[in-house]
Amino acid sequence: MKTFCGRANPSTGALDRVEESEEYDYHQEIARSCYADMLHDHDRNKKYYQGIRAAVARVKARGERVIVLDIGSGTGLLSMMAVTAGADFCYAVEVFKPTAEAAQCIVEKNGFSEKIKIINRHSTDVTVGPDGDMQMKANILITELFDTELIGEGALPSYEHAHQNLVQFPVAGSKHGPKLLLSNTIPLKSAKTELFRQRVKRFIFILQQKEACEAVPHRATVYAQLVESELLWSWVQMQPVEVEGAHLVPPPAMGHCAGAHSVCDIQLSQVSPRNFTPLGPLCTMFSVDFSKPVSSAFQSHTSQFVARSSGRAQVVLSWWDLDMDPSGSVVCTMAPSWTYPQPKTAPWRDHWMQSLYFLPTESRVTEGEELSLTVCHDDYSLWYGLQSPSQQDSQAEAPPTRPCCTCQAHLVWTRPRFGELNDRRRTESYVSALRSVMREDSVCLGVSDGSLLPVFAHMIGAKKVYGLENSRMSKQVIKQVLEANSMEGGVELLEIQPEQLTSDDLGGEQISVLMGEPYFSTSLLPWHSLFFWYCRTALAGLLRPNATILPCSATLHMVAVEFQDLWRIRAPCGTCEGFNVSPMDEMVQRSLDFRESREAEPHPLWEYPCRALTRSTAVMTFDFTQCIPQQPISSQGSLPFIRNGRCHGVALWMEYHLTADITVTAGLIGPISEQGECEWSRHRKQGVYFLRSPCESSDDGRAAVSYSFTFEPGLGDIKMDFSVEEQ
Repeated sequence: MKTFCGRANPSTGALDRVEESEEYDYHQEIARSCYADMLHDHDRNKKYYQGIRAAVARVKARGERVIVLDIGSGTGLLSMMAVTAGADFCYAVEVFKPTAEAAQCIVEKNGFSEKIKIINRHSTDVTVGPDGDMQMKANILITELFDTELIGEGALPSYEHAHQNLVQFPVAGSKHGPKLLLSNTIPLKSAKTELFRQRVKRFIFILQQKEACEAVPHRATVYAQLVESELLWSWVQMQPVEVEGAHLVPPPAMGHCAGAHSVCDIQLSQVSPRNFTPLGPLCTMFSVDFSKPVSSAFQSHTSQFVARSSGRAQVVLSWWDLDMDPSGSVVCTMAPSWTYPQPKTAPWRDHWMQSLYFLPTESRVTEGEELSLTVCHDDYSLWYGLQSPSQQDSQAEAPPTRPCCTCQAHLVWTRPRFGELNDRRRTESYVSALRSVMREDSVCLGVSDGSLLPVFAHMIGAKKVYGLENSRMSKQVIKQVLEANSMEGGVELLEIQPEQLTSDDLGGEQISVLMGEPYFSTSLLPWHSLFFWYCRTALAGLLRPNATILPCSATLHMVAVEFQDLWRIRAPCGTCEGFNVSPMDEMVQRSLDFRESREAEPHPLWEYPCRALTRSTAVMTFDFTQCIPQQPISSQGSLPFIRNGRCHGVALWMEYHLTADITVTAGLIGPISEQGECEWSRHRKQGVYFLRSPCESSDDGRAAVSYSFTFEPGLGDIKMDFSVEEQ
């Protein structure tokens, strides 16, 4: 069954009426789920298995039946591990219906259907009793409810509910509770025989040793380290910019703003230790014991330490460990690779990464100074604050308040966007290009979201500058920048769509310089920035005959690559730790075949190392000096392999030619090395087209990647196809 959906087109800017299958969103959710990443995480799987075997053994040693509750069961992998380890029965709870259905197939395929029950509900809706989802409460709780921030998927409320309703409680709250209870009901003095006395003592011993439940994982511990980092800090604070000998400074409100309250999850292994200076030791911030009742209420925890070096306290690096057993002998750590003696031995995972937390304001610390780092959390998120002893006294040790953006910039500019605006080399390219085309009588119009180009044009000396902004909030942010630099009136900001702009809006003037970065907040894939071309076409009637378009053109580039690890998110698993999980592979492939396998997807490739197996090349050119053509633009060709490796797919990006000799890239930022290593821009996501079946490449030139691209002007989309062929 088909239905018409209203979808905003990021390339054309139009609200399209698209005929979609009613299953489109369902398949898209599955196709982009990256389940394979978790199944390929051997370190995670192995350590869960060790923890499960140990927990089952402890319960069996007490002479009890082993009843397992697996919350967030996914494919049912952990439940199958539990039954294999000796569990008598397992209740596997999975809220996402397609995954629950796949888990049912997997359980049946592996012969566990009599001992594992799949429950397609949220765990907080699960009932216990003769007519309930569970016939009895569990005495082993297994969960995989964690995200990069540990608690961001609602782990704490789920644990809290499970302990209250779904798992067994201790007989009494204190160590002596069971003994007192028995002495009031069966006095030991009334025992007729020594045998009875011994049996009662044994029963008391068992009750005294029993915890609320066995939990796998048993414990989570959160770590944090205070650092100074010009690179990381540039992702949340606008830095001063020098233009034509003058300094463009950020608004005071921006410098005092605590920023947006959202975790920055990142592959911290790809941030070199050269990019930050540790100001203190790695601190243990807090632990959560999952075998005991868990609270989702607000909490704060403080770690005190002595500063190891002087600097500016700006950023907190954070990650967590899972202790799979009470002894702490089986640990699954999220620590970045550079903490390992041999970094190449660190496990890779994308479903759990590391986190960055930005302090509300930077502050000076001195080597030897006593500091207190405080972390707060509610039921879903964490935030950090830093205090010195004097501050603690003056503020009565009040915990830091939750960050909240008050300047609006952190709501308009993403962290990569902050980094892009603070990139000095990139700014110099735009300023040089503007300087080369600017005249005393220039009337400039900027078309980009939250862009500083109109401000630069005014500083360079344009006669009049206008800026189109897509939202009132974005307009307000640029207005703050102008006011902070005493440039009120220097740029007229218009909150209007390009096709609605008239000559009256421009004071009767015609545009001599149309400029864009181009950057648009709605863009997901690199070519979505072609929206600039659609804007240029809509504004054609307002341009002078000899108007300058900056950038004058753009090119789409490609290179075939071998990924170090990213391939795992799309690779079928087949058998995982001895269990057949092929129904999950088949479900994901069906959803990919629905549409996604014929499309690229956005990834920040600086976080995901890869090797180029072909040379990079421009495969399409878009001439912004002309209006968008009526007919499609097509390009075909092939790129021979020049290196040995395993080709997983193709990387795609845009380069913008500001003038004939000034280019800004949103992809490769340097030449490919002899070995094929690539260095990617941190500011934009690149497109990745995964081949359905990876192929082996060689450097003999006998095989090549054939490509076909078609730009459809009416759709604003680029259709693409790739194949590997023998030459």
